[in-house]
Amino acid sequence: MKNKKFASFLAAAAALVLLAMPAFAADEQTELPAAEAAEVQQEQTAAPAEQETALPADAQTAGEPEQQLTYVALGDSITSGVGLADMKYNIAQIGYDLQPNFEGYSSQCYTALVGKGLGLDRQHAINLGLPGLMSPDMVDMVQNSAMPKMNQASGSYYVYPEYQEYLRKADIISIQIGSNDALVPCIVGLGEATNWKSEQLAGLMVSGALRDFNFQKLGLFLEALNRMTLTFDESRATNRLLFRGMDEICDQAYTNVTNSLPQIVAGIRALNPDAKIVLLGYTNPVPLLPAWNRYFSKLNRFAKDLATQEGLTYVAIPRAQTAADGHPTVKGHQYIANQILNALK
Repeated sequence: MKNKKFASFLAAAAALVLLAMPAFAADEQTELPAAEAAEVQQEQTAAPAEQETALPADAQTAGEPEQQLTYVALGDSITSGVGLADMKYNIAQIGYDLQPNFEGYSSQCYTALVGKGLGLDRQHAINLGLPGLMSPDMVDMVQNSAMPKMNQASGSYYVYPEYQEYLRKADIISIQIGSNDALVPCIVGLGEATNWKSEQLAGLMVSGALRDFNFQKLGLFLEALNRMTLTFDESRATNRLLFRGMDEICDQAYTNVTNSLPQIVAGIRALNPDAKIVLLGYTNPVPLLPAWNRYFSKLNRFAKDLATQEGLTYVAIPRAQTAADGHPTVKGHQYIANQILNALK
């Protein structure tokens, strides 16, 4: 069943994140690599700290404009608000239908917060976040409003004729994409390494029990992990994936994203040459894996350079707080929204 595969994808994502980092550090501040930290320090001197939740003063006090702008947020599960309260979706024949979330998204997601800061109603702040989306998939969505076929790795498949129409009407478009290009192959690798025993974590993952991780939830996770009863060969294959098999995956992911992002920008401009395009940077949910540190550091440099070359607005989000499932927390979404709103001033 395709929905079971999609749930297993989410479960394996949690397993990958939790196997690769100490769970008790979920709420601690992770140090950035020295080179990236220097770049962030230079770029973010006027930006608020991560825990700051207040919207810019002018955005909070400004009255609703006579004619509202339209803001459209493109992205994957990070944008859609996976893990937040009141995210909307329907069960589909393949995966999930996110159309209810386009305007019915959680009030805690960064799309809602940016819309609020700009004085927009939900018909003018649109959330086109699609869980499981990879960068070539976004190229297809921008160019055709549809994926030609199901993404076999992530189990996702989206066809929305209104996708391009939203882009045509937008005044501001933000792009968030690229995490799944590395995460999905890693998840597939984890499933293969464990002979898909990672599916046993699906119920725990989908229930939301791993959000806001703490020692008690660490116990739940370890209990579920122990029930997987990996063989020696499965454990060895899992360890090899986590600590030696990531470089090849991340190198291929980097090629995919850097090939796709320029096509996404070009596709948006073909539909709407006057829209202001905001390109979001990346935060690393698995900071203890060297390959992932290199991957996201390289992607941030590429995105910043692309923004300069194409006249985009680059927004760095290196300190967006993430939960144990790899998705932004409520504070993480607040931080991302503040970064976008400050960039739009």
